[in-house]
Amino acid sequence: MSKIAIIMGSISDMPVMQDAIEVLKGFGIEIEIDIVSAHRTPDKLYDFSKNAHLRGISVIIAGAGGAAHLPGMVASMSPLPVIGVPVKSSNSIDGWDSILSILQMPGGVPVATVALNGAKNAGILAAQIIGSHDKAILNKVIKYKRGLEESVIIASESLLKK
Repeated sequence: MSKIAIIMGSISDMPVMQDAIEVLKGFGIEIEIDIVSAHRTPDKLYDFSKNAHLRGISVIIAGAGGAAHLPGMVASMSPLPVIGVPVKSSNSIDGWDSILSILQMPGGVPVATVALNGAKNAGILAAQIIGSHDKAILNKVIKYKRGLEESVIIASESLLKK
């Protein structure tokens, strides 16, 4: 079974990253959660990035605020797909520094980037990646998407009745 790693640069990112955790638990995907700071724990970052695929990780979700180097540094060393979550942090410039740090990667080092504080979408995207080769997860993603559609239809019908 595929496993997804959710990492963040600081414990202060946990409230945002919790959305990805909840989504992936809902899909029944095994997760590994850790704090890996690109600036404060470079040796841990190196070890994590170089060896995640050897531990059964299939996708990495990396959340970071401020300068937000974590997703890009992981992507530079890991063969796995990396999804970056820009986090609006206390030292952030309204989150733009985080967004641009994750989004503006050089050619050859891709990082899929979701919206500011968009960990929920990161979790869904990671599930979709796993679903591309795991039929059980794919079926859960399909069911999830149908649920989204149904909720809009119900809201529309409710609105029209007023």
